[in-house]
Amino acid sequence: MRRNDRKEERNSATTDFSRFSSFNQGSFQPREMHKAVCAECGKECEVPFKPKEGRPVYCRDCYSKHKKF
Repeated sequence: MRRNDRKEERNSATTDFSRFSSFNQGSFQPREMHKAVCAECGKECEVPFKPKEGRPVYCRDCYSKHKKF
């Protein structure tokens, strides 16, 4: 295999996102949202993950206060 052939093969493999359903034709599936109660303010909110017992969940406002960079 020639050097240019390998380069072309590598480039075509890394730029072909069609095999991923989320990239297919630019359409994304909506995330499943789960209801939760904010551990700080007590407001009901929705989060894109299933809350686990014993782990705090924060609403959007309270999360921005607790976010660590």
